Amino acid sequence: MRDKVDQALEDIDLDNNQYQVHLDTSHGLIRLTLFPDTAPGHCQNIIGLAKTGYYDGLIFHRIISGFMIQGGCPDGRGSGGPGYTINAEFNERPHNPGTLSMARTSDPNSAGSQFFICLERQASLDNQYTVFGETADAESLEVVQKIGAVKTDGSDKPLDDVTIKSVTVVAM
Repeated sequence: MRDKVDQALEDIDLDNNQYQVHLDTSHGLIRLTLFPDTAPGHCQNIIGLAKTGYYDGLIFHRIISGFMIQGGCPDGRGSGGPGYTINAEFNERPHNPGTLSMARTSDPNSAGSQFFICLERQASLDNQYTVFGETADAESLEVVQKIGAVKTDGSDKPLDDVTIKSVTVVAM
C-alpha cells in the first residue's frame, strides 16, 4: 500500500497549494481543510490514501457522543491499518470541535489510516495526538455532529453503519 500512496502523491504540492479532503458520507458531506504547515506527513498520508480509494466504502467504526467520530479502519473494528505507520507530528493546534486528528495505539509513532474528528473540545488530547486538519465550514461540522449523535452499542460501534461512500482530494 505504501508504494501506491507514494505514487498517488506525485502531483501533490503542499508548499504551493492548500488541500481539502471531502468525505462523502451516508450522513452528508464533510469538507476538511488540511494543515500541512504543522503536520505535512499526516496530510500527505491522508491525501495519498484518499487518492488510492482506500477510504471508499469504510465505516465510522467508533463514535463516542461528546467526544469524537473515528473512521479509516479497513476491517471496521478499529484494529486495522494500511500496512505501514507514520511518525507523530505533535503540534500546538488544539483539539476543538471539528478538529481532524490521527488515531494511534499507545506508541506515538503507530498512526496509519485511522483518523478521528472531535465533537467537542478535548484538551486532554492536545500534544498527545497529531492534529492535521479541521472541518472547513459550519455545514461540515453539522454533519460531524449528526454522525456523533447516532445510536451505538456498548463498544461505541454505530447500530447502523455510517459509511464513507467516497473521499476526494481538492486543491484550493
